[in-house]
Amino acid sequence: MSLQGYFDKAADDVRKLKTRPDDEELKVLYGLYKQSVVGDVDIGLSKDDAMSAYISKAKELIEKYGI
Repeated sequence: MSLQGYFDKAADDVRKLKTRPDDEELKVLYGLYKQSVVGDVDIGLSKDDAMSAYISKAKELIEKYGI
């Protein structure tokens, strides 16, 4: 699967979390998502790096909250 494929799956899985993450977690996740989709939003990552970071954060939240 491509990086984009993993990103899309992670984005879909995050929507299925059993419990809503706290505001700080959502802020980080949203920033990485926007950086991945839109491009530079002042967090200093390329789109690919932002996608990778988003996938990692999504996995962390999935482990913490379950889907």
